[in-house]
Amino acid sequence: MRKLKVGFDLDGVILYNPIRTFRPIASFFKFLKPYLFHEKSESFYFPNSPLEKFIWRQLHKTSFRIADGFNDISKLTKKRAFDAYLITSRYDFLKQDFVFWVKKLNARSVFKKCFYNKTNIQPNVFKKHMIQKLELDYFVEDNWGIIQKLNGDLKKVKILWVSNFLDRNIDYKYKFFNLKEIAEFFNRLF
Repeated sequence: MRKLKVGFDLDGVILYNPIRTFRPIASFFKFLKPYLFHEKSESFYFPNSPLEKFIWRQLHKTSFRIADGFNDISKLTKKRAFDAYLITSRYDFLKQDFVFWVKKLNARSVFKKCFYNKTNIQPNVFKKHMIQKLELDYFVEDNWGIIQKLNGDLKKVKILWVSNFLDRNIDYKYKFFNLKEIAEFFNRLF
């Protein structure tokens, strides 16, 4: 029997990020964007100017600590319960911070491989490509917009959602509120 393969997002999953709680508010403003700015884009934002990239770097500093439950995931990978992969859609200009976290997490001892979005493609497209390339069985994500796009494209992969209390009314089969609950889910599988 083939060992299960599980992918994990970085920000909001492996790294605790309190800002993700406000995703529903940001989604509301994204909903208004076409009406306010006459734009009809379904894409995720990409910062282009040096100022935008600076602000984006600062926003990613809100992922400031390792999430509770990471040690439990680490133990599961050391027991060889599954192969784990770190897959973040962080753009190329965030590489330095990505490398910092890979070292701080001692990620090479937990994850079989670590990937970031060095070609700057849309986050959902990057994650879909990596999930298919690695033939993952599960992927753990905190961004509801990405989950909706992945579920539409990937029928055989179970997408686990690290949600938050503002999204508690969204019905979803694989909804969890933190990485510790995700680890417990995988513990029950093995």
